[in-house]
Amino acid sequence: MSVRKGTYVLVVTLDRELNTTVGAKGPHTFSSGTYCYVGSAMGGLDQRLKRHLAHDKKVKWHIDYLTTECASAEAWESYPEVIPECVLGNRIEALGGIPEMDGFGCSDCGCRTHLFRVDADTVSEIVSSMGLKPYIRAH
Repeated sequence: MSVRKGTYVLVVTLDRELNTTVGAKGPHTFSSGTYCYVGSAMGGLDQRLKRHLAHDKKVKWHIDYLTTECASAEAWESYPEVIPECVLGNRIEALGGIPEMDGFGCSDCGCRTHLFRVDADTVSEIVSSMGLKPYIRAH
């Protein structure tokens, strides 16, 4: 079985305010609500998304600070037609996503952030306008 490569949007919902320290980025308060995080997995899309959707794990990436505390998380993939993660982020912001924390999840590019606060209508528009497919764990 070949390794699938692609990009993704994680939709993470917090049912309460979360005060945490995001690694070297420092302390941050995340309001309850919905967030979209964009990322890439050129070394294995399925492995990366399974990890992100797991609640119990060692914190390794910025997004882990939310996914270990969230009420729910779902993943939407850009595969096999891969939309670059920075393009995904720019489109989310253009659709009304509010940048949440500077430098979050984007240490390897020039983007302001890869985490955006969104509402339910924005999530639907993101998914439909970008042709994202739901990630199904049984791949």
